[in-house]
Amino acid sequence: MIPATTFSGKHVALFGLGGSGIATARALVDGGAEVLAFDDNPQSVAKAGADGIPTADLRDIDWSRVSSLVLSPGVPLTHPKPHWSVELARGAGVEVIGDVELFCRERIAHAPQAPLIAITGTNGKSTTTALTAHILKSAGRDAQMGGNIGRAVMTLDPLQADRPYVVECSSYQIDLAPSINPTAGVLLNLTPDHLDRHGTMQHYASIKERLVAGAETAIIGIDDSWCAQIADRLERVGKDVVRISKRLPLTDGYFADGTDLMEAVDGRYSRIAFLEGIGSLRGQHNAQNALAAVAACLKAGLELGEIQSGLESFPGLEHRMEQVGRKGHVLFVNDSKATNADAAAPALSSFPRIYWIAGGLPKEGGIEPLRGLFSRVARAYLIGEAAPAFSATLGESVPYEISGTLQAAVEHAARDAEADDSGEAVVLLSPACASFDQFQNFEKRGEFFRQAARAIEGVLPIGEKR
Repeated sequence: MIPATTFSGKHVALFGLGGSGIATARALVDGGAEVLAFDDNPQSVAKAGADGIPTADLRDIDWSRVSSLVLSPGVPLTHPKPHWSVELARGAGVEVIGDVELFCRERIAHAPQAPLIAITGTNGKSTTTALTAHILKSAGRDAQMGGNIGRAVMTLDPLQADRPYVVECSSYQIDLAPSINPTAGVLLNLTPDHLDRHGTMQHYASIKERLVAGAETAIIGIDDSWCAQIADRLERVGKDVVRISKRLPLTDGYFADGTDLMEAVDGRYSRIAFLEGIGSLRGQHNAQNALAAVAACLKAGLELGEIQSGLESFPGLEHRMEQVGRKGHVLFVNDSKATNADAAAPALSSFPRIYWIAGGLPKEGGIEPLRGLFSRVARAYLIGEAAPAFSATLGESVPYEISGTLQAAVEHAARDAEADDSGEAVVLLSPACASFDQFQNFEKRGEFFRQAARAIEGVLPIGEKR
């Protein structure tokens, strides 16, 4: 836990008592703040009170005594309209901040030399955060990882000058962190997302830009026009900008040439790392993630040998192209996190011979956007409510069966893949659908797939030997 000592003696209102909200409230209390916390859910308020956190309806408090409103990231700040607690705070001239801002103020006050790597982007930020932390840990650093992944940021180990912190930041968190000033700020990419929360793409991009604008070094993927413009804009005002690209040779920066990660200096290229044979980092999207992690770890002082060793030992994230088992030439991959077509595309583009399990609760557009990848699919196994619509889209382009359940799909796909003698065959769960018709969430769906795959006779978890 990191006590929020910079708020000692101050009156702080807090709204949102989910997991991160409770953790933030405790950090404020431990730091000596006078806290009043609330939530629209009475059960959450009761739970917080039972845990010793002072609670009160924020509509009834004296806002003239409050110095800050600490808002949970999921609570609307601007769109579609500010939450009522935000309107009360602004009406009283009270700042509205979040837990990442608390962390940044503690770091500035107590350990400004502590390396902070903050990572954002529309896609890939969780993998990049986990990979960066893994590389640092494998090199013997006491790396702390949290934020929008894993642990709430204020529950990380106390700040120390030699302890690196790797923090994934959503746009919601950045919007509530005006003091964010990482040692290395990473902006991977930008595509339209969360526009119901931010209103316009321009506003969304401007929030993401804040993370790299406040960084000592800005590491920016330039494969989309939004990020390329941000890199150019920051460089013009004197920011130290490191450009990365998963496909473009650069004059200066880092780029991917197939599975080779290259450094460009004044147009001269050299290989600094490679991804060949690293199953957890297949695909162009993971090349971008790896480039960002490499650049961040170099900024944190690691040697190239340490970085390569960390890349090679990275196990990957659960439910994101997670290699869960192998039987001979058949690889089982859990990509349950792919809850729409765009999210399924990276996995489908990463393997040449796929026995694809798809379906669930359908999203708008279905799998039509994936048509260009159908040639990689040997056979599809359709499950859940989306099965009829997906079968119509596949038509005669891809052989398919309507398996109905995930259990049946795993069994049938494994049988057919084992009979395929054309090389490595991949049984891939990449549903392009939400899970709610058959599972509580995508994690439960992925866990079921993992267990079903490993229950097949002869399947070994990745990393185990016969």
